[in-house]
Amino acid sequence: MNLILFGPPGAGKGTQAQYIVKNYNYFQISTGDLLRNETKNKSKLGNKIEKLISNGEFVSDKIVNELIEKSVTDLKFKKPIIFDGYPRNIQQVNNLDRILNEFNQKILFVFFLNVSREIIEKRIMGRITCSKCNLTFNDFFNKNEIEKHPCGKEFLTKRTDDDISIAISRYDIYMKKTKPVLDFYSSKKGFHEIDGSLKIAQITSKIDHILKV
Repeated sequence: MNLILFGPPGAGKGTQAQYIVKNYNYFQISTGDLLRNETKNKSKLGNKIEKLISNGEFVSDKIVNELIEKSVTDLKFKKPIIFDGYPRNIQQVNNLDRILNEFNQKILFVFFLNVSREIIEKRIMGRITCSKCNLTFNDFFNKNEIEKHPCGKEFLTKRTDDDISIAISRYDIYMKKTKPVLDFYSSKKGFHEIDGSLKIAQITSKIDHILKV
């Protein structure tokens, strides 16, 4: 029951992935998390990744493929896997197929959270994360939750890649580069496009309905 979760930066993939992990016993492999963890290690590769992300650029296929393959090999599909943010181009599609074939696995579900650029701008401009508990809020949509957050406002910070000009660039690049991948999967059984501008609970409900069928 491995699945792929698509959506531009700020579409809410992480939130939905966490729900699926908790309620359906999946393991999440997030391209973003893999890259951020590498930068936290302050390795030579991590510094290179950080520079690319800060400039609004995507990391090379070679780097991403290596990180994905290492994670999958370590897991050995002991649990079904959510691929969050991967694959992003046809070359990565082919790489994922190769890895899946090695373990006699396949993708059964593909979810695409489709969100307009306008909504993405608000989500990214307002996104803040608690450095203490790791919860994410939004200045535009979660004012009440922010006021009552038990950790305190002093722990709420913006991510370094949440600059609006970078966000727009990343959105446009993502939609352009990912279109061939979406076209590829949309013709296959198990592909589901979901309106990513809906409320979190509504998106979750749609995903529940599909997974429980």
